[in-house]
Amino acid sequence: MAKKTVASLQTGGGRQHTKVIKMVRSEKTGAYAFKEEVVHNDEVKAWFAKN
Repeated sequence: MAKKTVASLQTGGGRQHTKVIKMVRSEKTGAYAFKEEVVHNDEVKAWFAKN
């Protein structure tokens, strides 16, 4: 099942998307967490500015 997902991302419109990961710190506990999302290549900088 996972092979089909990976294969579909490599062909067609999948190369136009990027998985972005950002480490964020919780104000309450001070612990770090990771935010991750798949966004279009044109929106990567905007995603990091927003988050």
